[in-house]
Amino acid sequence: MTVIDLPDVHTCSVEGCSYNSDTACHAGAITVSGSQAACGTFIDIGASGGLSKMVAKVGACHRTDCQHNDNLECGASSIAVGPGTDAADCLTYEPV
Repeated sequence: MTVIDLPDVHTCSVEGCSYNSDTACHAGAITVSGSQAACGTFIDIGASGGLSKMVAKVGACHRTDCQHNDNLECGASSIAVGPGTDAADCLTYEPV
């Protein structure tokens, strides 16, 4: 898998994340981690971050119990990020 093949962060509905602008994540890539498939890239500092023309990719997924996880890479075609148990969770997470 190459970087271009990584799944897109299709939508992000998290308010207050420095990388989110108009439901689009502008981080280069995100990491899904934590006990509830949290977006480990979420940062709430009030300053805009990322690249305005960037559509984020899923760089890594630490949730080995997700059916989309293949060798710590996300195999979903795209994911949605939004508020869940944490402020920003992978809403595409599906337990095996």
